[in-house]
Amino acid sequence: MSNLKEFNIDGTIYMTEIPENVANRKKWVRPNPNHIKSFIPGTIVEIFVKEGQEVKEGECLMILQAMKMKNKILMPFDGIIGKINVNVEDKVPNRKVMVELKE
Repeated sequence: MSNLKEFNIDGTIYMTEIPENVANRKKWVRPNPNHIKSFIPGTIVEIFVKEGQEVKEGECLMILQAMKMKNKILMPFDGIIGKINVNVEDKVPNRKVMVELKE
C-alpha cells in the first residue's frame, strides 16, 4: 500500500512516500515554557526555592547531581514558582518536570 503525502512548498506541489515508521511516530508537541525539566538523569542535592516564591531570571532553583557533577538548574525568566515536583535526594529521570511556574 502506497502512503503518498502531498506537500506544498512555495507554490510547488510535491508528492512523496512516507515510511511507515515516520508516519506512525509520536507527533511533536511544543514544550511548555512554564515547565522546568531535568536535562539529564540524576539526584536532587539542594532546593533553594519554595512554592509561591518570586524568582528572577538566572537565579539558581536547585542543584541536580549527575555523573559526580553538580548542575545548577537556573530560572529561564522572571516568574513565580507554582509547584515543586521533587524533593532533596529524589532520583529523577531525564525530562522530568521538576518545577512548574505560574502562568
